[in-house]
Amino acid sequence: MQISRPEVELLLCCARTVRSPETHARISALIREGTDWEYLLRTARRHGVASLLYRHLEAACPQAVPEEVFGTLRDHFRANSVRNLSLTGELLRLLDAFGAHGIPAVPYKGPALAVSAYGNLALREFIDLDILVHRQDVAKAREVLVYMGYRARYRLTGAQEEAFLRSKYEHPFTREDGKVVVELHWELAERHFLPFDNERLWERLEPVSLGGKDVPTFSPEDMLLILCVHGAQHAWERLGWVCDVAELIRVRQEGMGWDDIMAQASALGGERMLLLGLCLANDLLGVALPERVAQRVRADATAKALAEWTGEQLFGETDRPAGFLEGYKGAPAFHFLHLRVRESLWEKTRYFVRKATILTGEDWSLRRLPRVLFPLYYILRLVRLTKKYGPRLLKRVL
Repeated sequence: MQISRPEVELLLCCARTVRSPETHARISALIREGTDWEYLLRTARRHGVASLLYRHLEAACPQAVPEEVFGTLRDHFRANSVRNLSLTGELLRLLDAFGAHGIPAVPYKGPALAVSAYGNLALREFIDLDILVHRQDVAKAREVLVYMGYRARYRLTGAQEEAFLRSKYEHPFTREDGKVVVELHWELAERHFLPFDNERLWERLEPVSLGGKDVPTFSPEDMLLILCVHGAQHAWERLGWVCDVAELIRVRQEGMGWDDIMAQASALGGERMLLLGLCLANDLLGVALPERVAQRVRADATAKALAEWTGEQLFGETDRPAGFLEGYKGAPAFHFLHLRVRESLWEKTRYFVRKATILTGEDWSLRRLPRVLFPLYYILRLVRLTKKYGPRLLKRVL
């Protein structure tokens, strides 16, 4: 990727936990050359890497950073550390409650990834807790969350929730004080995006220590594919997500089962999603890949082109992440990338049809209809999307 400005290069040098002598020297040199500190702070926050930026600047050349900027970064780092500790405590409280009610639960990303990939709870930035349960346990898990002081984002009837479980993959819950959001998952991605083999995932769980307690989380091979699929699903809006991939590879590369990862990604139809994530981690953050894996990345011209495009999107001048109307030559960013990571015309067509017709929590919450009238939700969805995007689309066309 062609780096557009020195602040971007500085941020890329700092978006990692390990600092080589060469990187250390380059950070110092870039700061001496002059830095737009306002842009750097804004961009670091947007991409969830401000804590890593602080850690590197503190070690490399704190005296060269303006006092106000350094103080802002220090305050952010401390606040993130406190929040992460609080979220970890809340996660353990929830896991204990699920366990007491006989609900197997797997935390991932959040504190589990911070400890297993970053080696330090304070260095990764996250704002919610992701927990996977079995589909048949969702109703019971919901009751536990409500008892623990959470409220569901979507108010659904029993029949609506049954349909919602079939069509979606997560349900957000917010604690009554508004300080904690729990994403309750029964799938790891929408089924039409990538159908993970949940039974296989549950069989391969590994323990990670949180607060002195062992909790189950995904194997590094499964976690790597999950992170790459998550990044593709959200059009790689944040550098922090690339950093997750790079840190997991850096820490676990020695024993990583690369053949298993590649075979599983190919079997699920997510090989290009995996290659795109690996390409971004290599190009942007310099993570080393085994030669046979690097060859697969280089051989996929589409993955390489998507990585270049994603790098441009990451560091555009706007503070707003790529969304429905921002994309490649006027195409919606999410849909452009979602289509390009699919390798056959049939997969692209099936994705487009499913994406256009799948009902979301917002659609189910619009009206409470009896089961016999559920087909009307598709009409309500069309009306909702027209109201939401129609004026902006018309403005762009005109």
